[in-house]
Amino acid sequence: MFAPFKEYLEEELFKHFDLRSRSIPVGLESNVSERGKNRATIQSWCYQCPQFRKIRYSYIDAGETAQVFNSVIYPAHHYDIPLLGVDFLSFGKKKILVVMDFQPLFRDRTYTDKYIEPMRKIRDKYNELAQNLEMKFYDANQYFSKYLLFAKTDSETVVNRLFPAYQEYLSLYWQMLADAEPLTEPEAIQRIVTAQKEYDQYSAERDPAHGLFSSYFGAEWSEKFLYEFLFEDASPLAVSSARK
Repeated sequence: MFAPFKEYLEEELFKHFDLRSRSIPVGLESNVSERGKNRATIQSWCYQCPQFRKIRYSYIDAGETAQVFNSVIYPAHHYDIPLLGVDFLSFGKKKILVVMDFQPLFRDRTYTDKYIEPMRKIRDKYNELAQNLEMKFYDANQYFSKYLLFAKTDSETVVNRLFPAYQEYLSLYWQMLADAEPLTEPEAIQRIVTAQKEYDQYSAERDPAHGLFSSYFGAEWSEKFLYEFLFEDASPLAVSSARK
């Protein structure tokens, strides 16, 4: 269901940026599950370029049972722009959840006016994809903007509304990066380093997909995938203790 989204992201990245492959720990780049009746595969890709220190995306294909496309783009530490987060999940054609956002590192008015308010026009255009759903695992006021796309939807809306919204959000994000002034002060850069690490820690401790990964690929592989690839700057000890 979400393969066109993955392909479009790849096309855009290679068109706009000078990408280099970024290593994925051995054994985490792909996996195949033969558990139960449904065969599931997962494959991941990771790149970097001068503007982005880490571009990662993964795709789970379990046929009609599950389709999942997940991506996070981390700007280089000399940019203070938000992270770009995408999480599209389908469990059968009638149970579809979509999330897309410019995930803010800071909450002050200057930051949100500069990097979050430009999203408003697109979000309002696709307001059926902004349903103000309750977040069960995360604090909506931390690392999420007020203009995120967050909806339970159907396959027709995915094609006709989500895909053009996705294209417009990506276009805005590329433009935001192009307009951003690189940071030069060591203190300002270190502030971004710390903020991105804190994002990884927070996300690793709360990521609901860990259960899905475990059900297909086992707990051990999923734990490694979580903090050695998805959120590599998170502390494994903190993640482990949070799950106990």
